[in-house]
Amino acid sequence: MQATGRVKTGIDGLDEMLQGGLPENHIVVVMGSFGTGKTTLGLQFLMEGLRKDEPCIFISLEEDKESVARNASAFGWDISGALEKKKLGLFKLEPSDAKTTITRIKSELPKFVKGFGAKRVVVDSVSLLNMLFADENEKRANLFNLCQLLRSTGATTMLTAEVKDENPRSSRDGLAEYTADGVILLQSDESKEGGEVQLTIRILKMRRTGHSRRVKPYSITDKGITVHAGADVF
Repeated sequence: MQATGRVKTGIDGLDEMLQGGLPENHIVVVMGSFGTGKTTLGLQFLMEGLRKDEPCIFISLEEDKESVARNASAFGWDISGALEKKKLGLFKLEPSDAKTTITRIKSELPKFVKGFGAKRVVVDSVSLLNMLFADENEKRANLFNLCQLLRSTGATTMLTAEVKDENPRSSRDGLAEYTADGVILLQSDESKEGGEVQLTIRILKMRRTGHSRRVKPYSITDKGITVHAGADVF
């Protein structure tokens, strides 16, 4: 079944793998270990939205506005103008206080996203959010509620998630990939020859659309992520 509206990620090779981009209003988890470029991919997705004059929101559990701006500027992306013009909104959640964080998500977040008119939202990272809860049922309920709230805004959302060390194809708590409409997996593999690290990307799941199931190499350059959709992994 082909989805109607498409939201381009701004990464040509990935959009090619997705047959034109992410389906509109989807919630997609970008999973990977440390250093695979999850936050970079999220920022690149928002930069594509800003380029198209779409209001975008970055929800962070780790970094403040200055830190996010520095991360973006490392790739030549200046977000200061978008912040001033209220085209880009930053919503910082404090993971140290679980109760306050959940109250803010339920009461403030939907209003913030809808009031902003956001077309694209990135949550970095959902793994940190889930670490607030010891109980599995609480983790599941809160993640499900967050996804329902984000879906209700009409925005297309990217969540970043850490993977398990022992199973790099599963998120740390094993929940995000079941709640989301799509899963993009970023992996870092040391090649047998020369010990070089090879970065690979694959789409594990994407509801309501066809997509490539091939594993493709990608690079993190000074301009962001480039997916080499024409190449194969050896």
